[in-house]
Amino acid sequence: MTHAFGNAPTGVMQPPEVRLPDADHFARRARRLRELADRVAPLGDFLHFMAQLAQAQQAAFEHATPAWQPEPRAFALALEHGMPPLNVQALRSSIDLGTELDAVLDALELHVGQAQRPLLDALRRLSAAEIDRLADEVLAGNAGEPTRRGLMPLVAAALQVAWLRLTRALPQAPARPAGEVRTLCPCCGSPPLASVIEAEPRYHGVRYLQCGLCATQWYLERSLCSVCERSGKLHYLSLSSETDETEEGNAVAQAEACGDCGSYLKIFPRELEPAAEPLADDLASLALDLLLGEKGRYRRSSFNPLLIVDD
Repeated sequence: MTHAFGNAPTGVMQPPEVRLPDADHFARRARRLRELADRVAPLGDFLHFMAQLAQAQQAAFEHATPAWQPEPRAFALALEHGMPPLNVQALRSSIDLGTELDAVLDALELHVGQAQRPLLDALRRLSAAEIDRLADEVLAGNAGEPTRRGLMPLVAAALQVAWLRLTRALPQAPARPAGEVRTLCPCCGSPPLASVIEAEPRYHGVRYLQCGLCATQWYLERSLCSVCERSGKLHYLSLSSETDETEEGNAVAQAEACGDCGSYLKIFPRELEPAAEPLADDLASLALDLLLGEKGRYRRSSFNPLLIVDD
């Protein structure tokens, strides 16, 4: 299968630079995860659980009332000077993580099976300080202690709810980042989890990176590495290109691999899969990560808080 990843956008010459997530973001992610669970049989149980988690995130986003809410003008200075208004380090101690996590667990408890309930019970027994330490590990991209690694995606889910809530409090989208930080999220400063290439006429062919924490999307030119921004040694790899086989329901997943810096970031063209959602499709294409890891040519550069990788 051949994809014209290097082509320039055809539908618009000045695409929106930054797009903030919608209020129903987690609900749409849950729908995509359920669809992928039915299509990617080897990961079906895992993806169904992640769909339940995303639905719980939507419920928490809609119904939880955190103790801390930003002032209306809190982000004006950062927006004016082109700094990430929702910088992770600046706001980490301010967010009400406990309330967000409790709301996620309450919503999730209504739907999960017996296999997952020990995770919820273990989290509820942790102190606020212990949960904070897990959150710090998640945000640092660390695997954490093996005995508590299974708890980290649930803490990560609460962090995602908190930062999505913050994006909805912004008076406007920030400007596209420039210079050395233009491959980092313009809202919170996190690295991207994947990218999508749009298919709708207004944005046809435009590539957006998506943040793994706050789900903000920002424009980056095609055929540029999202780590080193070079273009001379980019390769587009898939399960079919690497193994002569296509995993059922998952052929859309591609790795944009850079021979200059040795990294890769997944890319999902909506022309081939209109419903593609970067985080959901990233989780559904773990076979591609495993294959590239086994071959040892490229390292994963993306930040998916729900995917705890032990290096």
